[in-house]
Amino acid sequence: MNNNITHGLWADTAPAAPSLSSFEGEREADIVIIGGGYTGLSAALHLAEQGTDIVLLEAEHIGFGGAGRNVGLVNAGLWLMPDDVVKIIGKEYGERVIEELGKSPDLVFDLIEKHGIECEAMRKGTLHCADSPGGLKALRQREEQWQKRGAPVRLLSKEESESKIGSKKFHGALLDLRAGTLQPLAYAHGLAHAAKTAGADLFVKSPVIKVEQKDKKWKITTLSGIITAKAVIQACQGYASHGFKDNMKTLIPFNFFQFATKPLPEEIRRSILPEGHGAWDTNLILSSYRIDAAGRLVVGSVGSVDKFGHGLHKNWAKRTINKVFPQINDAQPDYEIEYGWFGRIAMTQNHVPRFHVYADNNISVTSFNGRGIGPGTLFGKLMAEYFLNDSNDNIPLPVSNQKNIITRGVRGIAYEAGARAYHFIQRRV
Repeated sequence: MNNNITHGLWADTAPAAPSLSSFEGEREADIVIIGGGYTGLSAALHLAEQGTDIVLLEAEHIGFGGAGRNVGLVNAGLWLMPDDVVKIIGKEYGERVIEELGKSPDLVFDLIEKHGIECEAMRKGTLHCADSPGGLKALRQREEQWQKRGAPVRLLSKEESESKIGSKKFHGALLDLRAGTLQPLAYAHGLAHAAKTAGADLFVKSPVIKVEQKDKKWKITTLSGIITAKAVIQACQGYASHGFKDNMKTLIPFNFFQFATKPLPEEIRRSILPEGHGAWDTNLILSSYRIDAAGRLVVGSVGSVDKFGHGLHKNWAKRTINKVFPQINDAQPDYEIEYGWFGRIAMTQNHVPRFHVYADNNISVTSFNGRGIGPGTLFGKLMAEYFLNDSNDNIPLPVSNQKNIITRGVRGIAYEAGARAYHFIQRRV
């Protein structure tokens, strides 16, 4: 079994990132972007295309954080039901962010096509699968709320769901035709190539240790150099380090792991998610399901796979595969799990992203709560427009202050412990 527990399958199957060096010396720029995930890369690409002098600084490598570790579901909207978003942030911002994020898969797949990004992109929709009668009831609510906003979503019957999922274990599924799947690290690498081609200067292994304002400009200090810029975009979210470690105190740590089989025989591969949908279920401790381009089944859920968690969650993955997709074990009882890896999700207490204005010309949008691909790409573009148009009218979120979450550590431990306890007992009979 592959031993890479951070980027796993994605590291082995993604086309290479552009060749990049670390930043050294001194220079000036229009805007410095801190972070080489979807948000930072999208901002860099959209700014560079307009001729802006851009420097992007990544502490590790492109896609090091959530951009290189997630499931690869390109979903529309947030995890919350639309009406709940309105209740939390109000009608004006709520309806705006619902509309904008509902269209975010369009932006993702348009960029993939425009820049020829090779990332196993497939836009067949996603399936939100009801694992219980209560889950089916919740999906009916989602369907109603999205349909009244004109979204192409439809609740499938148990029989329709069975044919599209390849499993009899679900009571129905919500099909969202706006959505799709991709290879997440490959998409990040492709955005980096596109941004570099457009003229952005990208640097890796260049952690920022200090950001300070002097004479109406920003001085950004790395381990090996200094950049003076007119503006700063912070895009380091769930893997903030060095000068941004304190930002982690404002987020709730939440891990999600994935296990991937070896490529399945063609006849079995055709029986599981045969139309190319990505899927996840309505369980409180949810599970995700998808097939990659080589025919591996990728199963994920809440938790980490370091140390003791690896064996426990791997056993859960085997049981889940055997229960949900028994045709695999029936045809190939000795099938193997080839990869296991995990990453961190940046969570807020209300599950809505936050827009921060730290000072003049220093901004960020953080915490996509497990929906990083579409929102990250979109908010990177919107923050680029914020500076290009000298206005924040296009950001569909209220400005909020950063606040530490006192219970974040306890809640993170509780989530992990709960997931391990649940996975220890789930699907044993």
